[in-house]
Amino acid sequence: MAAGLNRKISAASARAHTRRPNKSTSSQLPSGMLKAALAVLLVGFLAWGFQAIQPPPPKTCGSSNGPPVTAPRIKVRDGRHLAYREYGIPKDAANYKIIFIHGFDSCRHDGSTIAEKLSPKITEEMGVYIVSFDRPGYGESDPDPNRTWKSLALDIEELADQLGLGSKFYVMGFSMGGEIIWYCLMYIPHRLAGAVLIAPAVNYWWSGLPANLTKEAYYQQKPQDQWALRVSHYFPWLTYWWNTQRWFPSSSLVAGSLDILSHQDKELIPKMLYRKSFLAQVRQQGEYVSIYSDINTGFGTWEFSPLDLENPFQTSEGSVHLWQGDEDLLVPVTLQRYIAQKLPWINYHELPGAGHMFPYADGMSDTLIESLLKGK
Repeated sequence: MAAGLNRKISAASARAHTRRPNKSTSSQLPSGMLKAALAVLLVGFLAWGFQAIQPPPPKTCGSSNGPPVTAPRIKVRDGRHLAYREYGIPKDAANYKIIFIHGFDSCRHDGSTIAEKLSPKITEEMGVYIVSFDRPGYGESDPDPNRTWKSLALDIEELADQLGLGSKFYVMGFSMGGEIIWYCLMYIPHRLAGAVLIAPAVNYWWSGLPANLTKEAYYQQKPQDQWALRVSHYFPWLTYWWNTQRWFPSSSLVAGSLDILSHQDKELIPKMLYRKSFLAQVRQQGEYVSIYSDINTGFGTWEFSPLDLENPFQTSEGSVHLWQGDEDLLVPVTLQRYIAQKLPWINYHELPGAGHMFPYADGMSDTLIESLLKGK
């Protein structure tokens, strides 16, 4: 029977039958090897990408690999420490107690921008005490991996309580520190005697801001800064990588570019040179836990909009002031005007010809403090 079957198979069929395995074998082996190679490359790329976007661990002050602790500090509710610096007359003798909140890429020593330029008439005759503190991750304050808008306000409240500033105190913030004043007005308004926002940063994604206005202001920035803000808002986990990679330009603000300074700002540069004495302390615990966490919080998705806030001083026992230069290239004056219009209880002060750094101008410290304390 086997012989009969063999006679019925043609030579062509036999050749076709013997060729199929060879053809299949010759095509499958390279294909399998290619797939394996692609898989290895993909895994390697993903591993490299994951490592690339991971920021280095912080060098916490006081730890074995961190900078030393040189400033007085308090311990807050979750065990973190906040470092601070005091100015003016002793707080026990002061009539007015002010907490100053520093801006982006700054630290507690930047409180001297206001405090050490006050005239004796303001400091001594009015009785002014000012305390400036390192925000989480800056200077000698511990990083806060769980930082939120509310936690920053609670840090300020705890600082006031542990320093014995009383049931009410004043707050003053500059730039991104000014933005944090909105947190105070939202979460601890009952503790405030008054507040002043100095060129406060504006989040382009706050609800209540007109789309046409934010779009116009947003596109006035350099393209690289537009992209840096998009990343921090939509992909905050990429913020560190975006600003440290070398393929595309990163944030002008992070790089310290002079192109984002107005004419007046550049004239004021000599008055800022004293910052060189403490500049190394600002990012000493790591850039991610200081400047990049700051960007992510400030330009992320907020859980409230400042435009929805109500007047915390319904009976005029205090006041809120917002100061803005009309030639500020960092914070759009058009958006600030709109916010002031929507919140008529804010005392809005616009300075013609002023840029972002106007607090460094001669006499501005006295002007800012007097407006806060006298409610004008």
